[in-house]
Amino acid sequence: MTDWDWPGPFTLALSPSPEHIDGLGHTNNAVYVQWCEQAGWAHSEALGLSLADYRRLDRAMAIREGHYDYLLPSFAGEALVLGTWLTASDGKLTMERRFQLRRASDGATLLRGRWALVCIEISSGRPKRMPAEFVSIYDAAVVPKTV
Repeated sequence: MTDWDWPGPFTLALSPSPEHIDGLGHTNNAVYVQWCEQAGWAHSEALGLSLADYRRLDRAMAIREGHYDYLLPSFAGEALVLGTWLTASDGKLTMERRFQLRRASDGATLLRGRWALVCIEISSGRPKRMPAEFVSIYDAAVVPKTV
């Protein structure tokens, strides 16, 4: 699948189940948010940082702000692909993650999302500088937009 908003997405194949469908007959918007969370964790783990690493380091990248543009509906059984990228990092406290959900059959974009992330100390919940492990792994994964 080409025409992603950003190059080289980390992707998850998804398909709405009947329980994901709301009273309007399409995938509930809250399901898209859950899928973004799944993709974010899967991408982090693929890069080499798991929840166990977060706990060991007493640091986490927490969502400070989430924004979602719901562009088109999806329906039970449709094949979808969710792409995610790290698109910015200051190497100290903040990062940005982007999402794009596409229908596999025609490549139409159904959703675009953006998270503003802040590094926190898990034990206190307060913002704290990213540990060196975060900086080396996450900053290396930041992709510049080429379009």
